[in-house]
Amino acid sequence: MALLIIPMTCFGSTLAISPPCQTPDDFVAATSPGHITIGGLFAIHEKMLSSEDYPRRPEIQKCVGFEISIFLQALAMIHSIEMINNSPLLSGVTLGYEIYDTCTEVTVAMAATLRFLSKLNCSREIVEFKCDYSSYMPRVKAVIGAGYSEITMAVSRMLNLQLMPQVSYESTAEILSDKIRFPSFLRTVPSDFYQTKAMAHLIQKSGWNWIGIIATDDDYGRLALNTFTVQTAANNVCIAFKEVLPAFLSDNTIEVRINETLEKIIAEAQVNVIVVFLRQFHVFKLFSKAIERNINKIWIASDNWSTATKITTIPNVKRIGKVVGFTFRRGNMSSFHSFLQNLHIFPSENNKPLHEYAMLLSACAYVKDSDLSQCISNNSQGTLAYKANEDIERNFSLRNDFLWDYTEPGLVHSIQLAVRALGHAIRDLCQARDCQNPNAFQPWEQIQSKCSKECSPGQMKKTTRSQHICCYECVNCPENHYSNQTDMDHCLLCNNETHWAPVRSTRCFEKEVEYLNWNDSLAILLLSLSLLGILFVLAIGIIFTRNLNTPIVKSSGGLLVCYVILLCHFLNFASTGFFIGEPQDFTCKTRQTLFGVSFTLCISCILMKSLKILLAFSFDPKLQNFLKCLYKPILIIFTCTGIQVVICTIWLIFAAPAVEENVSLPRVIILECEEGSVLAFGTMLGYIAILAFICFIFAFKGRKLPEHYNEAKFITFGMLIYFIAWITFIPVYATTFGKYLPAVEIIVILISNYGILCCTFFPKCYVILCKQETNTKSAFLKMIYSYSSHAASSLAISHVSLDSTNSSITMTDPSSGGRSAAWQEGKDLQAQAFAHICRENATRVSKILPRKRISSI
Repeated sequence: MALLIIPMTCFGSTLAISPPCQTPDDFVAATSPGHITIGGLFAIHEKMLSSEDYPRRPEIQKCVGFEISIFLQALAMIHSIEMINNSPLLSGVTLGYEIYDTCTEVTVAMAATLRFLSKLNCSREIVEFKCDYSSYMPRVKAVIGAGYSEITMAVSRMLNLQLMPQVSYESTAEILSDKIRFPSFLRTVPSDFYQTKAMAHLIQKSGWNWIGIIATDDDYGRLALNTFTVQTAANNVCIAFKEVLPAFLSDNTIEVRINETLEKIIAEAQVNVIVVFLRQFHVFKLFSKAIERNINKIWIASDNWSTATKITTIPNVKRIGKVVGFTFRRGNMSSFHSFLQNLHIFPSENNKPLHEYAMLLSACAYVKDSDLSQCISNNSQGTLAYKANEDIERNFSLRNDFLWDYTEPGLVHSIQLAVRALGHAIRDLCQARDCQNPNAFQPWEQIQSKCSKECSPGQMKKTTRSQHICCYECVNCPENHYSNQTDMDHCLLCNNETHWAPVRSTRCFEKEVEYLNWNDSLAILLLSLSLLGILFVLAIGIIFTRNLNTPIVKSSGGLLVCYVILLCHFLNFASTGFFIGEPQDFTCKTRQTLFGVSFTLCISCILMKSLKILLAFSFDPKLQNFLKCLYKPILIIFTCTGIQVVICTIWLIFAAPAVEENVSLPRVIILECEEGSVLAFGTMLGYIAILAFICFIFAFKGRKLPEHYNEAKFITFGMLIYFIAWITFIPVYATTFGKYLPAVEIIVILISNYGILCCTFFPKCYVILCKQETNTKSAFLKMIYSYSSHAASSLAISHVSLDSTNSSITMTDPSSGGRSAAWQEGKDLQAQAFAHICRENATRVSKILPRKRISSI
């Protein structure tokens, strides 16, 4: 096996205040021993100074521009490791760390990566070249970082050689999701695909369609720019200009490019929305110069700088306009806050950034809080005295909340998740191994280790209370949701109007369209009953036509009236067919109108008959005179029916029924007729009910007429059946849902129609067919005479009773003997009065019932 030994040379000081580098350990920013060591990469300084030597030598120069927010991210990693070491997660095993300052330079980051890959417990800092690194034991087991995608990609390509796990807390470039090119890369933040999609959606929903874009000239900026361009095109948003700035501050052209970008923004006066994919220090310089030029726009911020406190310290920053940004999810920050409060007692011997911060804090002791950040950045570019300050602890206490104000909760939470994910992976590996021995496992084995099992399609991840995203439960997607990939963070919602999905579904299914079909068993039953009713109507029509001149037919109002009523029943039965089958606009409008008008005409004819019967057999002169004035058959029928026609016409003009898709059910679409106006529908039914009630009152008053010719009694029963059916209909119709809703109205129509048809015509058909001896003129006149005589006798008896009552009031009771004489005298008087009343009533009956009217009845 070939062996290549690469000695680690000494590098230049990474901090302006650090002594010259003598050993590789001088290159480490912060370190702490442990059984298992985790590496960290953080850009604690914003840039590296350019070399003044010529020719340029291969050495790392000093770094300047102390970044407080990145320093806090390094502290977050240290705090998270301390939390795991103080918890029972890794019992008896401690985590150590080696944190390096990348100075926002790929070169420095790769030098740190070489140190990570160097062989463990080797007196010489070497990286061995092998064909198989399966048994190779490097210095660290995993790496957290880097923050910026450009640096992360370069580091990841080196770590791929040994499949060392790299967990980034901020790198969002979409290309890093490619497991072929970056097999050992992991992250605790979503890729830019989701961020750019959200940005494009925000812009589209806000009504902006003419925007500008500013990005960095590196992998992160170019990839974000390309992805965002695709997203905007899909949302019909146009891009006025695309400006690209150098990725690193060490580039001498950055000032020129910022000025050119601002000139472009001023020239494009119509562009008021600008999307910015830049780093914090780019935005700081861009906004500072934009304020000088009075540029006021709406800035869409990427997650790189959306929550950066440094941007808020720019003088007059409010003049820049409005900033809308996207950021990462936040977690519980209480323990980290406590850590910062007690930072002054944290040892700084092996933590150069913390020591440098203490020195800078002392140098800026008399600076106001608002200017402290700028003072620290400026002083870090010079040379500070490398000595302890007696007032360090006092300066920490005075600036107690300064670091907390600069904390970015989303990034701190992402770092905490990264450390915890590694902690759980190590715990799983150490369950059957002695991890106090650093050689217990190789780094690549952690990639095979998972805190939770993979969630299959149809499931989603549910994060547990431990807050880290690598440990989760797999739960089934609920109804109307689906997932078609493994380990999805959430289930996707189906379009509830057209699709549905069962529990734990991997796709959406189209909803079935349902309505009361002709093939449905209930529909067939109802249609059979309707056809049977039509056959009854036709049979009754034939029977009445063949017995046209009989008293029964004549007493029913004649053949014309019977035909009209039978036609109405026929139309009512036929209207039920419009409630079945696929709803159409025509059927929706026809079914209610046809039923309403035909049923109203039927009730109007029966009302006219009830009025005629009451008029013919009424012996009360006052009531008879009133009924004579009211009895106008043609006018009654046309008026009652005409009102219903007007109601239905107004309904069809202003709020006609129409076809509607009811999508409220989870798995089906109900195709139904929406009545258009509940008020109009209720008015139509209410008007029929009023006519039926009036008809019921008239029929009820004539219920004691001659038995074989008593239509009034049966009309009363018919109206009662109607009322019972429709009173039951209201609550049933209001609570029924689905495709069988039309069947409810069909059933009520059939019940009321059969009820009236049977009560009106079946008794007459029975007499015509089975009681022919009573269906003659002589039998009819005999019945009328018998009824008239009975009525006259009843009237006479009522008069006698009244006279005897009046006589008894005037009688006295002097003695028992006198009582017998008085009783005999009263009896004689009653007999004389009865004979007189009978003669008078006989005369009155002959006047009230002339021969001509009796024959017409």
